[in-house]
Amino acid sequence: MKTRFLVTAAAVAALSTLAQAQDSLLNASYDVSRELYKAINPAFSKQYKEQHGKDVEVKQTHGGSSKQARAVIEGLEADVVTFNTSSDINALVEAGKVSPEWKSKFPHNASPYTSISAFIVRKGNPKNINDWDDLIRDDVKIALVNPKTGGNGRYTFLAAYGYALKKFNGDQEKAKQFLNKLYQNVPVLDTGGRAATTTFAQRGIGDVLVTFEAEVKLIAEEFGADKVEIVVPSVSVEAEFPVATVDPVTAKRGTADLAKAYLEYLFTEPAQEIIASLYYRPQSPEVAKKYADQFVQTDLVNVKEVFGGSDKTKAFFVDGGLFDEIYALHKK
Repeated sequence: MKTRFLVTAAAVAALSTLAQAQDSLLNASYDVSRELYKAINPAFSKQYKEQHGKDVEVKQTHGGSSKQARAVIEGLEADVVTFNTSSDINALVEAGKVSPEWKSKFPHNASPYTSISAFIVRKGNPKNINDWDDLIRDDVKIALVNPKTGGNGRYTFLAAYGYALKKFNGDQEKAKQFLNKLYQNVPVLDTGGRAATTTFAQRGIGDVLVTFEAEVKLIAEEFGADKVEIVVPSVSVEAEFPVATVDPVTAKRGTADLAKAYLEYLFTEPAQEIIASLYYRPQSPEVAKKYADQFVQTDLVNVKEVFGGSDKTKAFFVDGGLFDEIYALHKK
């Protein structure tokens, strides 16, 4: 009788553990997505409850996209990743954490929304900063993200590089000199987008913050609309925000179906509305049309045409790569 009781108790405990695993997810995301997923997660949980009769908790962890990728590789048991650059998900593919076919598992190459790199300046734009050329002036200081640790910084680098190549008709040496001058004007290279925002908006360092355009709304809400304004440069780069399930984790925790449902939700109209309301560019044509007035159109660097694709650009940011070469010049 006692043995039977112990077996039953163990079975109940196992079932309870499994139920808990099935009803919760961990989303490892990039640094400045806190407000976005703070809005999306309860909306998903509400819909899932209505459809399946189950309560679901989605937990978050945030950091520079590349730092998050390393954390997952090193053992962080995230069920899903929502990053801001494909190369970080491909790093998980190489580590056996994500399927090589991850882009085909969800619409739009598994990117539910996009953004562009833009400038956030002090209200009234006192330094008259309008384009990339202004960022290499001697009287301008820039707040931005280290491209070795965050996708935000990589998009800034690629946008500036693409602009310089266009300006100098593809002359690589002149483009490198342009980037060298730009990074000379960076007093602090932050590890993630939110840290760069804090440097600019809270610590008052820099005349311009280069980041995703969505940040301007968040800064205005947190620090006051009278403090900042957005400037969209003549050339930018479209940032994709890819998502994927971490298959070994979902298999272990029994969350594969839940993780898939969560990421699929990001492409639905309700989620796309939330995405657009927080100044990310939605993939839904209907929602994009509704919010068209808040998104300035500009020339975009085609990363595939100019650089050979996001996987090719990864070599720019490895130790000893192009960024190290450029950034080291002004330290001599």
